[in-house]
Amino acid sequence: MSGHVTSKKIYFAVFGALMILTAITVGVATLDLGQLNTVVALAVAGCKATVVIWYFMEVRHARPLTKLTVVGGILWLVIMLILLFTDYISRDWMAGPQAW
Repeated sequence: MSGHVTSKKIYFAVFGALMILTAITVGVATLDLGQLNTVVALAVAGCKATVVIWYFMEVRHARPLTKLTVVGGILWLVIMLILLFTDYISRDWMAGPQAW
């Protein structure tokens, strides 16, 4: 197995990107965007997770089967989140108990 050496410059750039994304998360949390707060927070969290997976878990230097597995896992997570949010928005959360 060949080792890949990543320069400090790239790690500092990744750290900077993660700090910028964290600042965006904090900034969005202070804004009142209504239901878009959750969407924006999940989008930023997805970007941060992608950066971590790509650089710190060294997926960019991995074999094609490993990359396929990562993509499959992400797609499965997206499917589960879609099903979760579909169920969540289909319910009437403000309704009281149903009478007989």
